[in-house]
Amino acid sequence: MKINRTVLAPLFVALVALATGGWFLQRGAGQEQRNVYENAQLFEQVLQFVSEGFVDKQDPTELYRMAIDGMLQELGDPHTGFMPAEEYENLRITTQGEYAGLGVQISKRAGWVTVITPLPGTPGERAGLRAGDAIIEVNGESTKGWSDDLAVSKLRGPKGTSVDIKVARLGVPEPIPFTITRAEIHVRSVPTAYMLNDDVGYVELVVFSESSTQELREAVKKLQAEGAKRIVLDMRRNSGGLLDQGLSVSDLFLESGQTVVETRGRLMGQSQTLVSSHGDEFEGMPIVVLVGPYSASATEIVAGALQDHDRALVVGRTTYGKGSVQTLFKLTNNNWLKMTTARWYTPSGRSIQKPYGIDHPVEDAEGGEEAAPSAAEGENKKPEYKTDSGRTVFGGGGIVPDLLVTSDTTTLGERKLIEVLNDNAAKYWETLFAYGVRYNKEVPNLEPGFPVTPEMLDEFYAALNAGGAPVDKATFDEGVRYISRELGREITQSRWGVSEARIRTNSDDDVVRTAIDLLQRADSPSQLFAVAKEYENRSRRAGLN
Repeated sequence: MKINRTVLAPLFVALVALATGGWFLQRGAGQEQRNVYENAQLFEQVLQFVSEGFVDKQDPTELYRMAIDGMLQELGDPHTGFMPAEEYENLRITTQGEYAGLGVQISKRAGWVTVITPLPGTPGERAGLRAGDAIIEVNGESTKGWSDDLAVSKLRGPKGTSVDIKVARLGVPEPIPFTITRAEIHVRSVPTAYMLNDDVGYVELVVFSESSTQELREAVKKLQAEGAKRIVLDMRRNSGGLLDQGLSVSDLFLESGQTVVETRGRLMGQSQTLVSSHGDEFEGMPIVVLVGPYSASATEIVAGALQDHDRALVVGRTTYGKGSVQTLFKLTNNNWLKMTTARWYTPSGRSIQKPYGIDHPVEDAEGGEEAAPSAAEGENKKPEYKTDSGRTVFGGGGIVPDLLVTSDTTTLGERKLIEVLNDNAAKYWETLFAYGVRYNKEVPNLEPGFPVTPEMLDEFYAALNAGGAPVDKATFDEGVRYISRELGREITQSRWGVSEARIRTNSDDDVVRTAIDLLQRADSPSQLFAVAKEYENRSRRAGLN
C-alpha cells in the first residue's frame, strides 16, 4: 500500500526539506542544506518501509505524529512538546475566566505530573495531597507522559463535580486513591503576614498572580505600621506564576535601572535585559528571603535579582532550577508547538536552569528533609559569580542560598509512624480533618497556641483505628511529636484558617528561627550579610569540633 500523502499533516520539518531540496541543489546550496535534503530522503524511505511492511499495520498519520514526538523528546527538554488541537483548546478554556479545580500547583517530574504544592484552603490540600505526590492516574487513565497543560485540563472541571486520582508517594509501596470534589479556586498571593516579634515582620508569598505585587506591598506597609523594621519574605512554597509579577515584585525592592533578569535565545526578540523602573519602596530595610526545593521560575528570578544586587539575604535550600522560557507556535489544523526558546539569567550572569535530569534533594511530605548539601559542597561543585558588592554566589542551576539551613528533621520513630500512616494516607487525612472539625465544635473557647494534651492524643489514636488507618500504640507513641504538630496545625487551620496555621508552624521552624536571629542583629542589608558570614563561620567551626 502506498502512503496517501493527502492525509499527512505537513508538520515535520522533513517535508519542508523535501519540498525545497531540489531547489537547494539546483542553486548549489551548501553542504548543510544538502545534508538536510539527504536526511529528509532517508526519513521518507524509512517511513514508507514501516507503513507498507511493518508486521502490525500502522496509521500513516500516526507515524508522522510519532516522529514529531520522538524528535521533541530527543531534545531532552521536558518543557517542549506538541499540543494537538483539542489539548490547546482545553488549555485556552481553562486559562480564561473562572474555573473550578483541586487547587494544586503541578509540574512534570521524572515523566509524571507531580504536585509541587497544594494551595492553602483548597480541596487538594484538604484531601491530603502533598508536595512530591506523583499523580499517576486520573479517572482511571494513566498520566504517564502527560504534559502539565493536559493534566490541568483533566483535573479542572465544573464546580461540585468530583475527580478520581491515584498518587504515588515516596515510601508508600502502593498507589494512594483519592476522590476529590472540585471547587472554585480563589488563591491569595499573600495568605500570611504577621509580626514575628516587636520589629521583625513575616510575609508569605505563595504564587505570582495578577495581584501579587499589590498584595505584597500592602502587607509590608501594614507590618511597617505595626513596627516592622526588618522583613522575612517566605517563598519556600512558591513554584512561580506570572512573569510580569515576578518582575514587579523585584521592582519593589530594587533601585531604578537595576537589571532584574536577562533572557538569551536565538529567535528575534528572545534576548533582552529587563530592568527595574520604580525605585526601592523599602529602601534600607534588611530582608531575609526564604527559599527551598519547591521555589521555582518567577520565584527564582526574584531571589536571584535580590541576591545579586545585595538587596536581600537568601536563606534555606537550593531552589528547583526552572529557568527556561517557552513560546507557543501555531501549526496547521490548530495544532500548537510549545517550545523552549530562551533561558533566564540573573544579573550576575548565572543561568537559573539546572541541567535536565538532575533533581535537588527535596523536603519530604512530613516536614523532614533529605540531607542538604553543605556550603562547602556548593563551593566545590558550582561555578562562582560575584554580586554587586563582590560577594560570592554560585551558579549551575537554581539559586543557591547565601546561608544553607534545613528545617528540623523527623526522628526514626516519627518516620516509622509516617510510613504506617502512609499505607492508609487518604483515611489518615480524612480522620485528621474530621477530628479538627469535631474538636473545634466541642471546645468553643479554644485560644490560638493551645497545647495538644495527652487526652487529645488518646482520642485521635482511637479515631485512627476506628477510621480505617490502624496503628499500634507503640509506633504511635514513638511518633507522638509529629502527631502533636499535625493535630495542632489541623485544629488551628480548621478554627482560624491557613494564616494562623502558618503562624503556629513557624513557631517550630528552624529556618524561620535562623532568619529572626540574623535580622535582630542587623540594621542594614550590608550588616545583615556580615552577620550571616559570622553565623556561617561559627557553624562550620562547630561542625569541626
